[in-house]
Amino acid sequence: MTLKLRPLVMALSVAAAFSSAGAQAENIKFAFIDPLSGPFAPVGQNILKSWQHVAELANKEKWGGEHTFEVVGFDNKASPQESLTQVKTAIDQGYRYLIQGNGSGAAAAILDAVNKHNERNPGKEVIFINYAAVDPDLTNSKCSYWHFRFDANSDQKMEAMTTYMQQNQNIKKVYIIGQNYAFGHQVTRAAKDYLKRKRPDIQIVGDDLHPIGQVKDFSPYVAKIKQSGADTVITGNWGADLALLIKAAKDAGLEANFYTYYGATTGVPTAMGAAGEGKVKSVGYWNVNNEKFVGQELVESFKKKYNDDYYAMATYTALGMLGQAFKTAKSTDPVKVAPVLEGMKFKSLNGEVEMRKADHQLQQPLYISTWTKVNGKDVKFDQENTGYGWKTDVKLDTYVAAQPTSCQMKRPGG
Repeated sequence: MTLKLRPLVMALSVAAAFSSAGAQAENIKFAFIDPLSGPFAPVGQNILKSWQHVAELANKEKWGGEHTFEVVGFDNKASPQESLTQVKTAIDQGYRYLIQGNGSGAAAAILDAVNKHNERNPGKEVIFINYAAVDPDLTNSKCSYWHFRFDANSDQKMEAMTTYMQQNQNIKKVYIIGQNYAFGHQVTRAAKDYLKRKRPDIQIVGDDLHPIGQVKDFSPYVAKIKQSGADTVITGNWGADLALLIKAAKDAGLEANFYTYYGATTGVPTAMGAAGEGKVKSVGYWNVNNEKFVGQELVESFKKKYNDDYYAMATYTALGMLGQAFKTAKSTDPVKVAPVLEGMKFKSLNGEVEMRKADHQLQQPLYISTWTKVNGKDVKFDQENTGYGWKTDVKLDTYVAAQPTSCQMKRPGG
């Protein structure tokens, strides 16, 4: 009797082994929760395509070993309330990884929802991948074990921007304008504090906050800037709010230079055109027109496929680090992946980056770039077929913009 059963037992064991091996290779689905309709839709649509394009590359090159990546869009209409609805929908559908970036208000709502969900549902935890919501509070007073930020926060960017501005003695009068929500307030605060520390001689001649995504005509704001005599404008505006501000400045013949966080985002290059040449600067974690054009293959393949510009390089860093984490953890379970991501170092398109364990804020080099006519030498890639692109002024080492953190990280079981 025993002898007759043994081949069957062996067969079942082999079948189980193959079944187990097959189960290990997963298709990991990421829920991209960002504006895909409304005034900020062009930015959201571009970045969704960026995530999907990098996911295809990751699958082809097996960044996650046998695991594959899939990114699916969920429209939050840039609303914190709608974000919560989409978080619930995504989690109900089995998503364990949530992606968001456009809007720190929405990010704060998602972060709170993720914390509550994970506390109430042990064994079904989710991770929040933040690629662009840069309010410093998200990795300070609101820091969470389940939240990882792959962009530099607004204080890091302002530190880099003002370090660069510090050298320019032609800057005498600065006007600050931004969107009236958490991020806009942080930009205003940091600009005043850091300029006071580095260039106390600079006058702040204006400080305006406007409703986010609602202003259709910025000419009254530009008239105030002109009247103030400002030679420099600092703005954290993004999407349509920056494109329309730049357009109004161009129409009014405003001669001031613009220091922006998001000059490279969808719609802004077209609004600037030739009028922005030499006058608009951008601070960010990457510029394709870098010293060795690192990342140009990705830019070219994206342009070929979508006739659009790839600029959200955090998509590359995040999926690269997650792929590495899946392989190291030998699991895609967020509970096992999170501790591997903490403190991880990774060679990205801007050099070596590190996910700081203390607060889950990525530490990385930053670039200051100027809107310049393509010349085939240091400016090979344009944006939005304008014939203009970003010339790298300086690449600042990671330590220059590094900021202390007030995060008191609460880890599971801690």
